[in-house]
Order: sequence, then structure tokens, then C-alpha cells
Amino acid sequence: MGARRSQLAGRTRSSAVQPTTVLLTAAIVAAVLIMAAVLFGARWTPSSDAGTWVSAGVRVVMNAVSDQGAAVPLATVPDPGDRLLGGLLSPDFDDRSCLSRYRAARYRRASLHALSPHLVAALRRYESLHRLCGPGTPAYARAVERLRAPPNASSGDGGADPSGAPCNYLVWTPNAGLGNRILSITAGFLYALLTDRVLLLDGSSGDLDDLFCEPFPSSTWILPRGDLPVRGKLAVDTPESLGNTLGRGEAPRAAAPWLYAHLVHNYNAQDKLFFCDDVQAQLRRVPWLVFQADNYFVPGLFLIPRFERELARMFPRRDAVFHHLGRYLFHPSNTVWGMVERYHGAGFAKADERVGIQVRTFKWAPISTGEFYGQILKCTHREGILPAAVAPAANTSEAARRRAVVVVSLHGEYSEMLRNLYHEHGTAAGEAVSVFQPTHLGEQHIGDKQQNQKALAEMVLLSFSDVVVTTGVSTFGYVSQGLAGLRPWVLMRPNHGKAPDTPCKLAPTIEPCFHRPPNYDCRAKARCDTGRIVQHIRHCEDFPEGVQLLES
Repeated sequence: MGARRSQLAGRTRSSAVQPTTVLLTAAIVAAVLIMAAVLFGARWTPSSDAGTWVSAGVRVVMNAVSDQGAAVPLATVPDPGDRLLGGLLSPDFDDRSCLSRYRAARYRRASLHALSPHLVAALRRYESLHRLCGPGTPAYARAVERLRAPPNASSGDGGADPSGAPCNYLVWTPNAGLGNRILSITAGFLYALLTDRVLLLDGSSGDLDDLFCEPFPSSTWILPRGDLPVRGKLAVDTPESLGNTLGRGEAPRAAAPWLYAHLVHNYNAQDKLFFCDDVQAQLRRVPWLVFQADNYFVPGLFLIPRFERELARMFPRRDAVFHHLGRYLFHPSNTVWGMVERYHGAGFAKADERVGIQVRTFKWAPISTGEFYGQILKCTHREGILPAAVAPAANTSEAARRRAVVVVSLHGEYSEMLRNLYHEHGTAAGEAVSVFQPTHLGEQHIGDKQQNQKALAEMVLLSFSDVVVTTGVSTFGYVSQGLAGLRPWVLMRPNHGKAPDTPCKLAPTIEPCFHRPPNYDCRAKARCDTGRIVQHIRHCEDFPEGVQLLES
């Protein structure tokens, strides 16, 4: 692995961003803040989490300092007008092939989360690896040939580039809905970065068609049809799974030229050994690792000792992993981007403040429409997200302020009730409140592909919000808040069909929740509470059984 990284580092050193490290002392920061307030005081934009308004110029300076007061390189804070997001995105793409790649940032608030130069270098290095070993290359052809060869005929070294270094692969296979898929792909990509594997997506079902742009220059991340080394449905009882291999007392490398990692919510004790350091050492020798997950298993990677140093360098702030990787990986196709722009024009374009509300109900947590609507109102009014309505609506020449609300839900009743509320009543401050819902359940009879396209368009639209309200446990909401880089107000789960006394809470992090952590101590070889092992991994507010990454 070290040799591979050394080779790729040499090839990409010239293209990697090398920000100048300028450290600020607390005294200098204070002086610059005062200067910025004078220079930029007239240009006001909303801050991310607070209910106050700060100057855009001041915010850029504030971004250079972490919450704990530690100095951060100024160059790591992306300029709002920087189409490459501070080096996160590669410049090696044709704009027309993917309109959203360099345009989405224009619609979002400037990121408040500093970007590590080490992560930028790691992404450029990975792009070179994918270009060398991805589909359509001689190395990939050799790797597939060895994969298909009889067991005794394969040397097991995967494909190779001209220098002889091996190409190893990580194959993602779909499970659950689009939100779960986006989160599991992100977790898989981080694992690929850490283990020098090439990430490929199984798109044989057609669900990914015309959904995302290709994220890596001059290559594809879609596995060619017929190349997946699997026959039959992958499940917890698949003989080639890591768990079953370990259960038979076999070393992973001796089992087959490929191995399956079952990381779905129903994984068993043997499958969970994936998160143990000694098992990861054995997996390094497996050329093709296939995995399936419906979880954001990133927090589990932070518990593996061999990855600790690299993760700390890539993510000095642990609470921004999905924010950075999600914006790097997921660019809507031109078809989906067209939907996003239309939705934005109809809902957000003329607003002074944009509020996104994501509403989701679950069979395991039933609540009536009226009860849930009341919870939404109590949350948004109590926290100042929406103004209280006063009756009746007064006829004014022009509203002092325009607040746009986009509601994303499978049902239309919530947006209708909100729209009627503000249509029939005014607000104390004379604000104009508009309510818009892009789609709802009545339009979802059109097939999985178009459902996924509309769902992705709505996720992206929500990420353009200034304030986000999400439903607890919803992966849809996790994706939107992560892309936006905002800590959401989370609608808490009902109690026996009734809204809780505390309708919503401000999430402690923008990171998604890992709903089914392993709860296993690899060193003690015993069950444990994953949320109590390290300080930066704690139980989720919206799903206490799960864990998520925090800054501290």
C-alpha cells in the first residue's frame, strides 16, 4: 500500500493543491475580524447555525479558526466564488458534460467547514489510481481475467499497472433506498481511500442510470455488466462472505479470489469483525472485495487503529466527513440538474431566507397528519424558523422580507396546511411567507429511475436552504444536511402516536447517524457500547441505538 501511494504521489504532486499554511494567533484574528467588519459590513448573509446575521467578509475570516480556537491554514477555507471548492473538485472535466459539478455551489451558502490539504492530495492521488486501474484499462482487463480464472490458476495479485503494482477493487452493490445508497457509497469511498482500492458501483439494475455524473476524471465508476464476481443474491448467508469465511476458521485470502462484506443492518457477530484491525490486515490481500450496506458505517472506520492517523490528517474536523466527500462524489446528472433548477426557480429564487422542511413518517413510529403538523409548527415557531401567524392577513403594499419554505414529503397535506396558514394570516413583522412542494406521492407511479431522479433533485434543493428541519432517522434528511453543511433542527420521534414535548432539537453535528454499529470490542473480544469507546463517537439524538461522529 505504501509503494502504491508513493508512485501515485509522484505522478500527482504537480496537480495537487498545495495551500500556503498561514497560522493566525488569537490577537491577529481579533484584529482582522474588526477590520473585516468595517470593510464588509454592508454585505450581509446568514450564518449557518446561529439565529444571527454576520458579514460575509467576517465569516470568511472566522472560518479560518476552529471552534476550539486552533489555528487552521487560511487557504483551506473555500472562497464562495471558487468553482473547485478550495481544491475539493478536480478541474479536469468538461463543464457541459455535468452542469451541476461547478454550478451547485452558486446556490448554496458558503461552506463553513475547512478543507484539509491532505484530503485534497488524497483525492488527486485516488483519481490517478482510478485512471490507471478503472474499467477500460489494461490493468482492469487483467484483473477481470484473473478473477474469472479457475481457482488454482490465479496468482491472486489482481491487475497491475505497467510498473507492476497491484490493482485492488471495492465493489458496491445496492441495498435499500436512495438516501441509504448515497450514504453507503460515501462510506465505501472513504474505505477505498484508506485501503488503496478502486471503488466500482454495480449499476446492473439500472437504478443509477442518468442519476449522477461521473466523479472521477477520464474514467467511470460503474462496473461493466457481467464483471461482477457474484452469482445469485448477496445476503448474510452467502458462503463467500467475510463472516462465513471466518466462521469456518478460514483466512479471508484463502477463501476465494473475491470476498463479500455483509454490512447490512442484520449482519452477525462474525460480519462485524470487519471493523477489527487484524481482519483488515488480512483483507489487504483480497483483490476483489464486494460489499453491501444500508448503513453509514464511517464511524466504524474511525475505530480501526490502522486508519486513525490517515483519517486525522484528512479530516481535522471529524464532523465534516460526509460534507466534503458528498460534495465531491455526488453531482446530479444534467437531467436531474434541470429539475433542481426548475424547483429552485419555483420555490427559492426570490427569497431573502430559504427554509427547507423534510417530512417523513415511519410505520414503526406512527403519528397522525394533524399531530405531526402541530409538531412541525411548534418546532418552527418556537425556534424562530418560521414567524408566528396573526389573524387576519393585512393588505400591505410590499412585504418587508420574503421567506420561502420548501416542503419535501411523500404527502401533500403538510405543505397545503402551511400554505393556507400564511395565505389566510399575516405575520407580526409583515413578512411574506411562501410555501412550495416540488413533488408528492401522487406523482410516484413512474418507476424507480424517475423516482430516484426526483428524490435526488429534492435532496439537492433542500441543501440550498439557509435553515433545515429534518425528520429524525431519515437518511434523506442526512444527505441534505450534509451537502448543505448545516446542523439541522431534527423533528423527534413520536411517543405512542403523540408528538413529544420537545418537538425538535438542534443536531450536535452535521454527520449522519450509523444506525447499526458493531458494538464489539476487538481487543477485548467482547460486546461493548460503540458510543462509549472514544469521545468523538457518541449516540445519535434521533436514534439512540446508533452512533455518529462529533468534533469532540
